[in-house]
Amino acid sequence: MKPVIFHSGAEFDFRSAVMYYENQREGLGREFRLEVEAAVAGIRDHPQAFPSHTEPGTRKCLLRRFPFTIFFAELKGSIWIAAVAHQKRRPGYWSNRRPE
Repeated sequence: MKPVIFHSGAEFDFRSAVMYYENQREGLGREFRLEVEAAVAGIRDHPQAFPSHTEPGTRKCLLRRFPFTIFFAELKGSIWIAAVAHQKRRPGYWSNRRPE
Protein backbone atom coordinates (compact mmCIF):
# COMPACT_ATOMS: atom_id res chain seq x y z
CA MET A 1 0.00 0.00 0.00
CA LYS A 2 1.28 3.44 -0.94
CA PRO A 3 1.43 6.24 1.62
CA VAL A 4 -1.00 9.13 1.24
CA ILE A 5 0.49 12.63 1.07
CA PHE A 6 -1.66 15.76 1.26
CA HIS A 7 -0.62 18.89 -0.62
CA SER A 8 -0.35 21.72 1.93
CA GLY A 9 -3.29 23.42 0.23
CA ALA A 10 -5.37 20.25 0.48
CA GLU A 11 -4.52 20.02 4.17
CA PHE A 12 -5.69 23.62 4.57
CA ASP A 13 -8.90 22.87 2.62
CA PHE A 14 -9.59 19.90 4.89
CA ARG A 15 -8.88 21.66 8.20
CA SER A 16 -10.92 24.71 7.16
CA ALA A 17 -13.92 22.55 6.31
CA VAL A 18 -13.65 20.65 9.61
CA MET A 19 -13.67 23.96 11.51
CA TYR A 20 -16.56 25.31 9.44
CA TYR A 21 -18.72 22.25 10.10
CA GLU A 22 -17.80 22.18 13.78
CA ASN A 23 -18.91 25.82 14.06
CA GLN A 24 -22.23 24.92 12.43
CA ARG A 25 -22.97 22.18 14.98
CA GLU A 26 -20.86 20.55 17.64
CA GLY A 27 -19.69 17.15 16.41
CA LEU A 28 -20.40 17.84 12.73
CA GLY A 29 -16.75 18.70 12.07
CA ARG A 30 -15.77 15.33 13.53
CA GLU A 31 -18.30 13.59 11.28
CA PHE A 32 -16.84 15.35 8.25
CA ARG A 33 -13.29 14.40 9.32
CA LEU A 34 -14.31 10.75 9.72
CA GLU A 35 -15.91 10.69 6.27
CA VAL A 36 -12.80 12.19 4.67
CA GLU A 37 -10.57 9.72 6.52
CA ALA A 38 -12.72 6.79 5.32
CA ALA A 39 -12.62 8.10 1.75
CA VAL A 40 -8.83 8.50 1.89
CA ALA A 41 -8.52 4.91 3.16
CA GLY A 42 -10.57 3.75 0.15
CA ILE A 43 -8.40 5.80 -2.19
CA ARG A 44 -5.25 4.33 -0.63
CA ASP A 45 -6.56 0.77 -0.92
CA HIS A 46 -8.02 1.00 -4.44
CA PRO A 47 -6.97 4.19 -6.27
CA GLN A 48 -7.84 2.80 -9.70
CA ALA A 49 -11.46 2.28 -8.62
CA PHE A 50 -12.17 6.02 -8.81
CA PRO A 51 -13.09 7.84 -12.01
CA SER A 52 -10.65 10.03 -13.88
CA HIS A 53 -11.04 13.78 -13.75
CA THR A 54 -10.55 16.19 -16.64
CA GLU A 55 -7.20 17.28 -15.15
CA PRO A 56 -4.68 14.78 -16.67
CA GLY A 57 -3.58 12.03 -14.30
CA THR A 58 -6.07 13.08 -11.65
CA ARG A 59 -8.92 11.06 -10.17
CA LYS A 60 -11.80 12.10 -7.96
CA CYS A 61 -13.65 10.70 -4.98
CA LEU A 62 -17.00 12.25 -4.12
CA LEU A 63 -17.98 12.22 -0.47
CA ARG A 64 -21.40 10.75 0.22
CA ARG A 65 -22.76 12.98 2.94
CA PHE A 66 -20.93 16.25 2.42
CA PRO A 67 -20.66 18.26 -0.84
CA PHE A 68 -16.90 17.75 -1.21
CA THR A 69 -14.67 15.96 -3.70
CA ILE A 70 -11.18 14.65 -3.03
CA PHE A 71 -8.95 15.10 -6.06
CA PHE A 72 -5.86 12.90 -6.13
CA ALA A 73 -3.16 11.36 -8.29
CA GLU A 74 -1.48 7.99 -7.97
CA LEU A 75 2.25 8.59 -8.19
CA LYS A 76 5.02 6.02 -8.40
CA GLY A 77 5.57 5.84 -4.65
CA SER A 78 2.53 7.51 -3.12
CA ILE A 79 -1.02 8.75 -3.42
CA TRP A 80 -1.00 12.54 -3.63
CA ILE A 81 -4.11 14.42 -2.48
CA ALA A 82 -4.37 17.65 -4.47
CA ALA A 83 -7.55 19.04 -2.90
CA VAL A 84 -10.47 18.46 -0.60
CA ALA A 85 -12.73 20.78 -2.57
CA HIS A 86 -16.30 21.95 -2.10
CA GLN A 87 -18.30 20.89 -5.13
CA LYS A 88 -19.95 24.27 -5.73
CA ARG A 89 -17.28 26.79 -4.76
CA ARG A 90 -14.35 27.95 -6.89
CA PRO A 91 -14.22 25.03 -9.35
CA GLY A 92 -10.72 24.14 -10.47
CA TYR A 93 -8.95 26.49 -8.02
CA TRP A 94 -6.57 23.67 -7.13
CA SER A 95 -5.63 22.62 -10.68
CA ASN A 96 -2.24 24.40 -10.59
CA ARG A 97 -1.10 22.44 -7.54
CA ARG A 98 1.78 20.04 -8.00
CA PRO A 99 3.33 17.52 -5.61
CA GLU A 100 5.61 19.28 -3.14
